[in-house]
Amino acid sequence: MKEKTAPPTQQPAAKAPAKPAPAAPPATKPEPVRLERPTTTVAPRRSSHALLWILLLLILAAGGYFAWTHYFQHGTATQTAGTAGAGGHHAEQQAARVVTAVATRTDIPVYVTGLGAVTPTNTVTVQSRVNGQLMKVLFTEGQMVKAGDLLEQIDARPFVATVAQLQAQKEHDEALLENAMIDLNRYQTLWQQDSIPQQTLATQQSLVKQDQGTVDSDQAQIDAAQLNITYSNITSPIDGRVGLRLVDVGNYVQSTSSTGLLVITQIQPITVVFTIPEDSIAAVATAMKSDPQLPVDAYTRGGFTQKLASGNLLTIDNQIDPTTGTVKLKATFPNTDNALFPNQFVNTRMLVDTKSSVVTVPIAAVQHGANNSTFVYTVDTQASTVHLQTVTTGAVSFDGSTEEITQGLNENDTVVTDGVDKLSDGAKVIIAKPDNTADSSPAGGNPSASGQHQHHQKKPQSDDTNAAPAP
Repeated sequence: MKEKTAPPTQQPAAKAPAKPAPAAPPATKPEPVRLERPTTTVAPRRSSHALLWILLLLILAAGGYFAWTHYFQHGTATQTAGTAGAGGHHAEQQAARVVTAVATRTDIPVYVTGLGAVTPTNTVTVQSRVNGQLMKVLFTEGQMVKAGDLLEQIDARPFVATVAQLQAQKEHDEALLENAMIDLNRYQTLWQQDSIPQQTLATQQSLVKQDQGTVDSDQAQIDAAQLNITYSNITSPIDGRVGLRLVDVGNYVQSTSSTGLLVITQIQPITVVFTIPEDSIAAVATAMKSDPQLPVDAYTRGGFTQKLASGNLLTIDNQIDPTTGTVKLKATFPNTDNALFPNQFVNTRMLVDTKSSVVTVPIAAVQHGANNSTFVYTVDTQASTVHLQTVTTGAVSFDGSTEEITQGLNENDTVVTDGVDKLSDGAKVIIAKPDNTADSSPAGGNPSASGQHQHHQKKPQSDDTNAAPAP
């Protein structure tokens, strides 16, 4: 048999070397993408609508311009049209509507005002002068009491017992004194008979004086004990109003207590301490020379609207407070109706002078210009014109409604009180009542004509309508 030969073993083929990856092509710049803008076609209908709106706006703008120019041209024509009948050499100014008043003669009282507080004439804190238990309270809180009225009682039994002891001691000492005086009379007789030496008589005389001094001391102690009994009955030292009770019945009171038993304030009469500026001292001092008790009125703290009481000046302090520049004054008030209450805040008004029969005008008529000048507009009622008149002012009434004119006006002169801001020297006016109804019209003019087209006119305003022109 043939031997089977094994097939030759095949060697695995060697792996071919890996091929290198193909190289990437070089990067090239991408071309930009062109975006085509979509074209929109406007519908013919929308285009026509836009044209219509533009046309409408142009028409409105033209109409507004025409109305604006027509308004001002018409107003200017109205303002310059129509002159006074004769002459016609200048345009007439439109008349202003004003309210007037007449200067009168009256009396103006001059007051000095101040702030103050109500101060009781006397304030007493009643205290016990002895120690003991409070047994009775005989007053009602808020009661008006008189001086000497019994208010409270303290237990007086210890003081009564002390008086009894002292009286017994006094009786004992009086007996010793009596015996010593008998011996003194006997020694005087014996000394006259030359039976005893003079030294014995002198000793007995001294003993009598000692016993007399002891008796006198006993009497003083009795008086002191009886005074304690009197102090046990607490009475009112002044007339006034009793405050709230500070100690109730049954408490042990001491003379060293600082709170006291009750407080009494005298409110009839009552005083007010108030202050005034130091600049007013001269006026007050001058007035006090003729009347030391100047009249003073007290008002509520809200102002000079509600009067509380009337009184008189009592005194003025002797120095000015340098921190406030004021001086204190004190006035007294009868206060019979109890309108003033202790520590109440009040406004005071003191009459220091009265200016008699002076020319006055309403304060609204007085105008203030440059350089502290004052002036008024006087009215020529015949020509219905106003004239600027420089004046000098004086005192102002207490209610602030009228002011004194010392120079520049006479009694019965007519002045403008309302509508001053529309005026100038020589202007035409229409005198109206306070309810704005016309009383008269400008001379030679027609009120209805002058008021025609008034709503189209614009009056030019100056920078300072209240300033008085330089003379």
